Amino acid sequence: MEKFVFLVLLWSCLMGVQGTDYLKYKDPKQPLQVRIKDLLSRMTLAEKIGQMSQIERSVATSDVMKNYYIGSVLSGGGSVPAPQATAEEWISLVTELQKGALSTRLGIPMIYGIDAVHGHNNVYKATIFPHNVGLGATRDPELAKKIGAAVALEVRATGIPYIFAPCVAVCRDPRWGRCYESFSENPSVVQLMTQIIPGFQGEIPANSPKGVPYVAGTRNVAACSKHYVGDGGTNKGINENNTIIDFHGLLSIHMPPYYNAVIEGISTVMISYSSWNGVKMHANHYLITDFLKNKLKFRGFVISDWQGLDRITSPEGSDYHLSIKLGISAGIDMVMIPFNYTGFIGNLTSMVNDNTIPMTRIDDAVSRILRVKFIMGLFENPFPDSSLTGELGKQEHRDLAREAVRKSLVLLKNGKYGEKPLLPLPKKCGKILIVGAHADNLGYQCGGWTITWQGQGGNNITSGTTILEGIKSTVDGSAEVVYSEEPTADFVQKGGFSYAIVVVGELPYAEGQGDNLNLTIPQPGPSVIESVCGNVKCIVVLISGRPLIMEPYIDKIDAFVAAWLPGTEGKGVADVLFGDYGFSGKLPRTWFKSVNQLPMNVGDSHYDPLFPFDYGLETKPSNM
Repeated sequence: MEKFVFLVLLWSCLMGVQGTDYLKYKDPKQPLQVRIKDLLSRMTLAEKIGQMSQIERSVATSDVMKNYYIGSVLSGGGSVPAPQATAEEWISLVTELQKGALSTRLGIPMIYGIDAVHGHNNVYKATIFPHNVGLGATRDPELAKKIGAAVALEVRATGIPYIFAPCVAVCRDPRWGRCYESFSENPSVVQLMTQIIPGFQGEIPANSPKGVPYVAGTRNVAACSKHYVGDGGTNKGINENNTIIDFHGLLSIHMPPYYNAVIEGISTVMISYSSWNGVKMHANHYLITDFLKNKLKFRGFVISDWQGLDRITSPEGSDYHLSIKLGISAGIDMVMIPFNYTGFIGNLTSMVNDNTIPMTRIDDAVSRILRVKFIMGLFENPFPDSSLTGELGKQEHRDLAREAVRKSLVLLKNGKYGEKPLLPLPKKCGKILIVGAHADNLGYQCGGWTITWQGQGGNNITSGTTILEGIKSTVDGSAEVVYSEEPTADFVQKGGFSYAIVVVGELPYAEGQGDNLNLTIPQPGPSVIESVCGNVKCIVVLISGRPLIMEPYIDKIDAFVAAWLPGTEGKGVADVLFGDYGFSGKLPRTWFKSVNQLPMNVGDSHYDPLFPFDYGLETKPSNM
């Protein structure tokens, strides 16, 4: 009898231990919904609201992660663990914060996010690809997919699994400071280029249910389509302004890229600062919940922009309690707070406790966040993979970026009327003049969102090749290359140059700081064009995030190339100028004559451009 009792007690103990230890949400063999439901059922309100909180690296510590159950951390533009931080230093940062998250009662891993809008652009020595406007000029979705895969590897090389890209804005007015983040003014081109998403995340299986996120594994990243919706249509292109358009216009112009993104398994969607017909997008229940979540069946999570809830009110942050109520009620799941996390957590907690915000809304938000984390495999692989550090700035990725530069260049003029084409240029010639600050400035050719938020000039910001360096390494050894940033007309006249390449353009900018109602080439660009092109055959290469006013100069120049913001691989420009490859790019945007015509897009009744949308001369490779 004693033996029987002992066996019964032993069996009971074993079953009790098994019941205690076996957590369905930690078992990758369990169905996704079972794991979500099991974990959600175990969570306290504090743990749920913690998952909805995304905080900035600068305020994140292991203890903060643990004590507030923080679900996500981000690096804003230029936010790094140390100047010129190595991949290993990034990994150390992510690992330390992840340890804090995993030390909580339920051990829910945090997800670290970063802007990787044209490569892993916050990170020193990463490959910087052309900005989206240049990729739009390629019209090459397969290239976009390859770039997405390369960027994913470079981001994973630093231990980060989540990026705030791609921007799928349809920029309808180049006065907007974010226009270079848009692939095109034409929604069809933007839709085409959403193939960058399966590059980032991996190719979604054919039988996947519509709207459910997909991330293939630890060599891919969760992506984020932004900024939902209408960010590219604001009045006069003013950043964060009001998009005045009827529902049909919104659906036909600004919404189509989101249809593709959802079908491609996008993990997250970021809400736009802008308004639609006077209603802040961060407070728009109809478009976030009724349309995106219910009609399009998007099952990932919706994230706010940086302090996006604060900006619901005017002035910004004047009624944070109301902002949280409006934003969460509208359907935002994760909030990019990013600093005042105690204020966010305290306010949201009180609103749930007094039934201002129902627990069903919180559970929906947390379920979506957990879904993405489970699908990504974060519970099984929460820590960085240090074996991937060699992917950062890898030569194969730089070669791919150089290919993208070549394909992004748009040839808009090639020879004056009645004269032979000037391009491609001969590599063997006596003396070549290279002119303009942008010819030898890595920071200028990369533009905004490069190392810092706004970008900066100089050749020491990261590693890469300037356009001048590319030209010098391409021409024949017998040719003499002379660089003068701002030569006098007399110097040009008496120099005996075969031709001049003039490289001018915009200075780096990002977001609202780039809003520009004039769109003229910044000085000394115009005066350089005048002094050079009046005295020798010249090719003007424009480095810019958008079309600029060219009509006053177009008759004076022999050839004109739109090079957009090509990134770190400047040799791609020389590859095409000197005929190793032909020009093939097509305008992703209408090139206006005057800002008085704006907004002007293809199909408009008043369409009278300097160069129309989709225009671009082509050349064949040459061995001269």
